[in-house]
Amino acid sequence: MKSLLTLLALASFCAGAAAETTDPVAQLRGYLATAAADRPPLADLPFARVALSRQQAADARKLLWADHEATVRATRVKEWEDQSITLGDKTLNWKQKLFGTKPKGGWNLFISMHGGGGAPKSVNDQQWENQIKLYQPANSIYVAPRAPTDNWNLWHEPHVDALFDRLVEDAIVLGEANPDRVYLMGYSAGGDGVYQLAPRMADRFAAASMMAGHPNDASPLGLRNIGFAIHVGANDNGYHRNEVAAEWKQKLDDLQKADPGGYRHEVQLHPGRGHWMNLEDKAAVPWMAGFTRNPLPDKVVWNEGSVTHDRFYWLEIPKDRVTPGQLVVVSRSGQEIRVEKAEGIDALTVLLDDAMLDLDKPVSVVMNGKSLCKAVVPRTVRNLGETLAARGDPSLVFAGAVTVALDR
Repeated sequence: MKSLLTLLALASFCAGAAAETTDPVAQLRGYLATAAADRPPLADLPFARVALSRQQAADARKLLWADHEATVRATRVKEWEDQSITLGDKTLNWKQKLFGTKPKGGWNLFISMHGGGGAPKSVNDQQWENQIKLYQPANSIYVAPRAPTDNWNLWHEPHVDALFDRLVEDAIVLGEANPDRVYLMGYSAGGDGVYQLAPRMADRFAAASMMAGHPNDASPLGLRNIGFAIHVGANDNGYHRNEVAAEWKQKLDDLQKADPGGYRHEVQLHPGRGHWMNLEDKAAVPWMAGFTRNPLPDKVVWNEGSVTHDRFYWLEIPKDRVTPGQLVVVSRSGQEIRVEKAEGIDALTVLLDDAMLDLDKPVSVVMNGKSLCKAVVPRTVRNLGETLAARGDPSLVFAGAVTVALDR
C-alpha cells in the first residue's frame, strides 16, 4: 500500500509536469546563466519539478556540476589557499603535503588527525606539528588539520562533521581530489575521532584507520561499506585501549561473519609497543589505499550516533525526525528496495538514480513482506540540484527520490 507521503510526493511531481511543457534542461541552462545572487530558489521553479528523460537528467547533472565547480572556485579559493575554513564560530586550519603524482582520476586525499585533547593549546599545537610529519601516502594530498578546540573530545564534537564535509568538498574542486578515494586516520585523541567519525561519515570515505585511540560510545555498525583498520600497541593499557581494540576486532569479525559482503577490516595489536608504536602503524596507509569508495552500495546500515546526520549514502531521514540511536538497514536488488530493519524511525526517503536501477520502470519499496510503494519515480532537476547542494559530491547526486512511511 502506498504511503500518504508517497502519494503526495507523486501528485506534486505530476502537478509540476502539467504546469511546465518547455524543455526543462533549456530552462535550467537559462537559470544558471543568471548571476547566482539574482537566482530564485531552484526548488521553487516549475521546470525543476518536470519529469526528465534519462538523457535530460544526464545533461542537467553536467550543467549543475559545472555551476557548482564555478561557484566553489569563485567563493572558496581563499579558504583553500589559506588552509583555513570557518563555519559559524569554529575554524579548521590545516597543513598539507603532496606526495607522488596525481592519478588519472584525481589525488587520493588522506585526512590525518593529531593527538592531544584536554590539554593547553601549546600541547595540541605540538601534536599538530608532529602529525604532518608522520605518514607519506603515495600519490596523495596528505592533510593534517588542527582541531578547532582544545577539549578532550576535540575530534568528535558536532562541529567537526560540517568542517570535514567542507574540507572534502573544497578538495574535490580546488585540490583536484578523487571523491571516491578519501581516507580518514588519526593517532591517540585523533584515533578517538576515527572511531567516532568513520561510522557516522562513512559515505565520505573509502577507508579509515584508527591508531592508539578509544571509541567511547561509538558503534561499528555504520562501517559496513568501508575498510576499517585498528592499530594499537599490545601494551597500551591507558583507558584499556588494547583491550577495547581486541573487543572491536571481535565485533567486526562477528559483523563480517553475519554479513560477508561488508565490514572489511584489519586489527593489529603491535607486540611490545605501548602508546607509541614507533610508526609500525604506517602499514595502515597502503592498506587503506587498496580501497575505493562505492558511493552506491547494495546495502546500507545506518546507525545514528550522538551526533546525528539526516543523510547517509542513498538514504535520508526527514530533518525533524532525526534522533540519536535510530537504526536503519536497507538493501537493494534490481528494482526493489527492501527495508530490513527500522528502529526508532517512522519515515524514510530513498534517493534514486539510474546508476542504481532503471528509473523508467516502477520501483518497489517493501518492508516486512508488505509493499510501501510501487511507482515510476520521476527524475527531476530539483532532486539533482538539492542532492548536489547538500553534499558537493559528484558521486552522491541523485535524480529521483521517494519518501515512505514505515511499518513499526
